[in-house]
Amino acid sequence: MKANEYVSVGAKGFDTYRWQGNEISFRVDRALSLEYDKKGYALALDLTADKTSAQPPIGLFTLKGGDMMTSYLKGPGGLTGLESGEVSTPVAGAKRIMWGYSSLAVFNPYRSYVLREV
Repeated sequence: MKANEYVSVGAKGFDTYRWQGNEISFRVDRALSLEYDKKGYALALDLTADKTSAQPPIGLFTLKGGDMMTSYLKGPGGLTGLESGEVSTPVAGAKRIMWGYSSLAVFNPYRSYVLREV
């Protein structure tokens, strides 16, 4: 406990409040406001695991083999600068492209909320 009755949680910027036996943690992050700059947003996520199945409240999914893929755009000289062969651009050089698919799922959506300023 801090002197002001807050609980310090994890990384800097989190504050947890205790009220009637419950705890709620807050962290300010402008991620949604940077993307959607006309309104203010807040996320309320209940991160309590399912007590009967121990299923986590949030999961990350991807296509099979699609979590991280690497591609190359080759110019004259290839990847090393001294190779012969097929080229994709007339620019002498190469570019490495890394990308992937991911999706987030909330398993009990009735315990989580997205709030938007009106």
